[in-house]
Amino acid sequence: MSLNTNAWNRLRYTLYLPFYDFVADRIFRKYRQRSVQLLGAKPDDAILILGAGTGLDLPYLQGYTNLTAIDITPGMITKLKQRAAELQIPVNARVMNGQQLTFADASFDAVILHLILAVIPDPIACIKEVERVLKPGGAVMVFDKFLPDNQKPSLLRRMLNQVASTLFSDINRSIGNIICQTALQQELNEPAALGGTFRIVRLRKPAGV
Repeated sequence: MSLNTNAWNRLRYTLYLPFYDFVADRIFRKYRQRSVQLLGAKPDDAILILGAGTGLDLPYLQGYTNLTAIDITPGMITKLKQRAAELQIPVNARVMNGQQLTFADASFDAVILHLILAVIPDPIACIKEVERVLKPGGAVMVFDKFLPDNQKPSLLRRMLNQVASTLFSDINRSIGNIICQTALQQELNEPAALGGTFRIVRLRKPAGV
């Protein structure tokens, strides 16, 4: 993905920062909590929060002792560190591109992807990196907006997506089309916000991979 696209993502989320929490927390907090519960991680598991934003998942991760959070926007990471300090949660927070992780293979027991696969420029590059850094048998929790795998977007939706994908997020991605490029397996896919437009999905990396 081009540097220009990554730079635009960094810029737009810097601009969204003053009101990001209002939109991303008040509307979606119960789904974030549900997703973390479904992860079923142990307190000492190594967990990566990719596209962590301002740390809105942290209140539901209290008691976990091995958290790493990354985001491409420095301002988001600054706010995340402040939230972690207020909650007294230890977090290794870094500015990093979710399409080019600098972690070693099989570094994490679990990965959290909340509201990122529909936003990141190249979701397939992202999910391949997630698969790489995930330990065999590890789980991935996804919360995001997706088209049903067997549904093609209408002409109107494709036209709207030209604006939506530039300003906010892509509205025409399907989880099946993204993960089919990997060995990750869907264990769970349940409806969440906006009548099921948003989904909570649990993926698992096969033990032998």
